[in-house]
Amino acid sequence: MSRDRGGPSLLLLADPLLATTLAPQLADTYSVAQDAQSLSGSPSLVIWCLSGVVPWASLERELLHLRERWQPAPVLLVFTSASLVVGQSPQLLRLPVEGLLCAPDQEQLLQAIDALLAGGRMVALPPDAIPAAAGQEPSGFAAALLASGLAQIEAELAHGLALLQRSTLSWPRRSLLEGRIRELRAARGFLLWLWGPLAMALSDPSPSTTVVSALDPQPQAPAGALITLRDRTALGLWQAIEGRLEQAINAGLTNRTGQLLAVEGLALERRRELLLSLLLQLTLLLQRFRLEELRGEVLLERWRLAQPDLRRQSLGALLGSYVQLPEAGQLSPVAQTVLGRIDLAQEDPELPDPLPMLAALVLAQPLLVDGTLVACDEPRALLQLEAQVANWLLRTAELLSAELLGCCGPWPELRRYLLEPQLLATRPLERLRNQLNAQQRWNGWFERPVQLYESRRELLVLQAGVIRVEALTEPRDEELARLGWLAQLVTLALETRDALGPQVRLILRGLGDFLVVLLTQVIGRAIGLIGRGVLQGMGRGLSRG
Repeated sequence: MSRDRGGPSLLLLADPLLATTLAPQLADTYSVAQDAQSLSGSPSLVIWCLSGVVPWASLERELLHLRERWQPAPVLLVFTSASLVVGQSPQLLRLPVEGLLCAPDQEQLLQAIDALLAGGRMVALPPDAIPAAAGQEPSGFAAALLASGLAQIEAELAHGLALLQRSTLSWPRRSLLEGRIRELRAARGFLLWLWGPLAMALSDPSPSTTVVSALDPQPQAPAGALITLRDRTALGLWQAIEGRLEQAINAGLTNRTGQLLAVEGLALERRRELLLSLLLQLTLLLQRFRLEELRGEVLLERWRLAQPDLRRQSLGALLGSYVQLPEAGQLSPVAQTVLGRIDLAQEDPELPDPLPMLAALVLAQPLLVDGTLVACDEPRALLQLEAQVANWLLRTAELLSAELLGCCGPWPELRRYLLEPQLLATRPLERLRNQLNAQQRWNGWFERPVQLYESRRELLVLQAGVIRVEALTEPRDEELARLGWLAQLVTLALETRDALGPQVRLILRGLGDFLVVLLTQVIGRAIGLIGRGVLQGMGRGLSRG
């Protein structure tokens, strides 16, 4: 039944029992109709509540029919139970709806209705709706060796300690076992001492855990997808992305990339200040681009020219304009001194082409997602834009953090101001810098050529407060052609392996078959004949005796 309250009219499609419960809660603010006959004109919003399982093909077809019939009214799809959407995040985000809720309370439902009536979007999914990402294996060769060694040592230690608990062991065996346990613990300590800062990437060296490095001592639990878009303009899109990233940064980050990050050397508050200052400067830069209405190559060129100044402003906010620290017996302004010693114009070759991201955030242009051109305000496009912004944010923070670590080497007072307490001594700081340099050289000489040859790009993304590596497949032929001779040798080795691999496997398989025939049919039969002759000779000798 429709109640004319003078507000926006809602079409509520739900089971009769649910509709009779939900309609009175909405009727105080809106005019609610439970069927098309009760409507007076077109509805302002269509709410479809699902209480049971519906095949995805039928669900998409019904949603398209609703949109065609009640256009331009937005559609809000509500799942009454979280069990209906477990592990279905990819399919849910493709549904043609403006709003998507799962088992919402009354306040969340009213917020979604207000957002959709104002021309925005809202998606709220529980954590179970998002498939858990597989644990990222250590991507670096050194990290993989360290993780493997520690895992083996921990497994042996667990086995030895379990045996030591038995009361039936004799004294010699107990002494040998205790010595073995001391050796394993000494080996673990030697590995951690040898690798130094890289051991920070292994917070729990048990064999069942992945490589984890805590940027925050309190790892955050996975959160569901909560996207609130107040309006579908470029400004509304950026406000939603900025809010999600700012919330993730303030909540604390956990490194699960499998590699050492330079930003881990900064103190916890300095990490947050650096990331938040970069996010603020990006907000101001995008606002300037929108006012100037830049587009195309002009937008891309202005973006590249603005990077050094953006980094300078971010570091100035981090270091403080009026902070002075002792250096060589006199006070030196920190911001001015550090900015004069670092390179702000360097580039990260792993950053993708920023033009699609900028076109969406400045001009609200459509975005290519999974081979399909979709509106930038759709949830899939928003999540992809968020991943690209987070990748730029983290990689820029990595460049600046590496420069700051270099400035802290000859300036002990600056270490107390910026770095973690364990890096105040010279030795661990230099060890961290050396390992970062070695990791960078390994990535540039070997891992990056492999990624280019496989047309793969690694993005640093933020997912529920966790930094992960996400592989993006895109053509990288131009970058592949610009590689140096050493990197070209790596790709040539890969191509040779791909070309000769099938032939080598066929040769080895044929050689194996030949050895089987040789051992069974020739050598085995000959040995059998010799043995038979020996037995016959022994039989004749025994019969004569």
